[in-house]
Amino acid sequence: MSAVAWDPWQREVLEALGHRVYARAPRPGDVVPEDPLAHALLRAAGRTPSDADAAALLRELPPLAALRADPAAKRALWPRLRALRRGGAA
Repeated sequence: MSAVAWDPWQREVLEALGHRVYARAPRPGDVVPEDPLAHALLRAAGRTPSDADAAALLRELPPLAALRADPAAKRALWPRLRALRRGGAA
């Protein structure tokens, strides 16, 4: 089932007719975690947690736990982050 995107006028009309307009709650994968490492990775990539593609970018990177545990994985990640900062796709 796909979500319906109501524009502001449609919301106003539906609410005036007594209908409750629900908004879809974000899925866990669509939310940037409140983790200092996640925020640091986004900053290094030239993004902010409020950017539309922030959660998708974090999903493409290695898991945060793996980056914390393996220094080699973190070092290997830097070229990708620099490419993202320059505006290229990694």
